[in-house]
Amino acid sequence: MREKFVSITTVGVPLDRGNVDTDAIIPARYLKTVKRTGLGEGLFFAWRYDADGSARADFPLNRPEYRGGRALVAGENFGCGSSREHAVWALMDFGFRAVVAPSYSDIFRNNCLKNGMLPVALKAPEVRVLMDALLAAPGSEIAIDLPEQSVTGPGGISCRFEIDPFAKSCLLEGRDEIALTLTYGAEIARYERERKQVTPWLFRDVPE
Repeated sequence: MREKFVSITTVGVPLDRGNVDTDAIIPARYLKTVKRTGLGEGLFFAWRYDADGSARADFPLNRPEYRGGRALVAGENFGCGSSREHAVWALMDFGFRAVVAPSYSDIFRNNCLKNGMLPVALKAPEVRVLMDALLAAPGSEIAIDLPEQSVTGPGGISCRFEIDPFAKSCLLEGRDEIALTLTYGAEIARYERERKQVTPWLFRDVPE
């Protein structure tokens, strides 16, 4: 089981860029690890830091007004590029639980859902209004309600989003693919017992 996603009210972090690819989200040199922790330090590394390693004061993740924000608001085609799951791991390790954008790479969106992150897809004009509001008032909060499939932003901005019912259920219940499989444990055990009676030679070397 993982942390359930029901609703969050948090500082909205605007990243006013489109076509943000997975290499920009997490550089290739961080892909040597299979751990999901520690990747937050490399998130948007080339944009967050100068060549000498000093933090760029104007980048949203480095601005104190956006510190602690758990929802990233970005441009279209977010997460394009390679299929690296580390991109989602880095976002989550930094503290994000949701991304709001007009569109996503299919692989990135699926990786989000498998790891418990909510990729909210809104219409481009709606994202633009939300982005402008967050840029105009740094530190403003947005609320994302998964049961209601709604996003509420500064000044009464309110939008609805669509999500696959199965993906929604998994997020609400905090189930990953392993946890979901385990819910069918009794059925799997029964199938194996019945299969062993019909084709016992297939189970000859399988321990009880």
